[in-house]
Amino acid sequence: MSIFPPGTASNDPEWLPAAGVETGGPLTAEKHIAEVVAHLRDGADSRLAHTRRFRASQLKALERMVDSHRQDFLDALAADLGKSALEAGLTELDLVRSEIDHAQLYLSEWMEAKHVRVPLALQPAVAKVEPQPLGLVLIIGPWNYPVLLLLAPLVAAIASGNCAVLKPSELAPACSGLLARLLPLFLDQRAYALVEGGLETSQALLEQRWDHIFYTGGERGGRAVAEAAARQLIPTTLELGGKSPAVVVDGNHASVARRIAYGKFMNAGQTCTAPDYLLAVGSSGEAVLKHLAKAITSFYGKDAAKSRDYGRIVDRNHFDRLVSYLDEGTVAHGGAFDPAARFIEPTLLVDVAPESLVMREEIFGPILPVIKVNSFDEAVRFINARPTPLAAYLFSENPRLQSAFEDQVRAGGIGHNICNAHVAVPGLPFGGVGASGMGSYHGRHGFERLSQMRPVLSKTAVIDTLQAVYPPYNWAKTKLIGRLM
Repeated sequence: MSIFPPGTASNDPEWLPAAGVETGGPLTAEKHIAEVVAHLRDGADSRLAHTRRFRASQLKALERMVDSHRQDFLDALAADLGKSALEAGLTELDLVRSEIDHAQLYLSEWMEAKHVRVPLALQPAVAKVEPQPLGLVLIIGPWNYPVLLLLAPLVAAIASGNCAVLKPSELAPACSGLLARLLPLFLDQRAYALVEGGLETSQALLEQRWDHIFYTGGERGGRAVAEAAARQLIPTTLELGGKSPAVVVDGNHASVARRIAYGKFMNAGQTCTAPDYLLAVGSSGEAVLKHLAKAITSFYGKDAAKSRDYGRIVDRNHFDRLVSYLDEGTVAHGGAFDPAARFIEPTLLVDVAPESLVMREEIFGPILPVIKVNSFDEAVRFINARPTPLAAYLFSENPRLQSAFEDQVRAGGIGHNICNAHVAVPGLPFGGVGASGMGSYHGRHGFERLSQMRPVLSKTAVIDTLQAVYPPYNWAKTKLIGRLM
């Protein structure tokens, strides 16, 4: 099939980048970054990406890229993170397709101006809110979900009519290289480009002028992005992380344990919304531990190192950091590791001190501390005494406790009796609050996040109906204005 969008030919000069601008491969030199940004700024200033037809064509092209190169993406994800084909498909490619499908379905509705009521004092007049593209967006992606968390924000950027530069993580080189090769073949290079590189590349990109910066990663990186953006008053969306808690009060302990184990240990625990620690209320602690161990074994076998469904740690630095946590409690299950394979067994830790390092830092790996608390209220106080997490999960069938959890716990998202799954619902906003991030996206929320929701008021001047509010003000005008407003 053709690699060019419908209506374009391989020799169409408008489809190609400007002379001397290298957008088809790695661009790490600062001058090349400036050239690429300037080239896309021309596209943004020319309103290239504004029309519905252009947005729809680019969403369709992105869909074709994901579908026609599915196996290439699966291979790259396996190379970078040891992800099984099924897990990679479910948690990366299928979620990207879901975002694309949702945007294609609702794009026309999202783009429509919304009319609002005009006060009597300004009548006759028409008021509306119309979404306008921001312009040029920088999207910086992470390494843990290197396809999903780069392309999902791109879907929002395309749907909202923006041009964009993508910066994938250098810690997932197979995915980064694949995206660098494919994106220029499917998307219009006048509007979209991908830049590969490490820290210096990110720093050089942050020195450019953007209309929005979208960053997914850790808190330290988020602070650096926010500081750089603040110098130029650039708005940002920061999708960070934090220590997302799971609280177990009651329910079917076997089912609860399976859901927690699945949410925690997919992608070898390298998931920003994964349960970072577990608070077992009252007598539930022993039962949950027993069933968690059984769930882990049922998922990955007695030797997880031999499981085709269990991933690996992304690099040696993260591996060493995670191994150091094993000494901060008693290993109740797992604990084995292999530096050569970057393998750490799914591990349950007990006897963990609340002030220990493993309870102060985001774990972001296959280690789950289990802490016993006496009551639901104690669990809530424990959570609220710490920085705001990206997600919080309650396992209880009690509607009263679910309502109390929603009311009393501050978190980017709440899940009852399930982990991570809110991310898979395109109609729900996904994002953090406080230390776990700012701003949200997915579906319409991403469209509006990367749009200016601009107010427009239209009123005829043929007849001047505002004479009642012009000076000088007498008693009659004062009374009339009071009634009109």
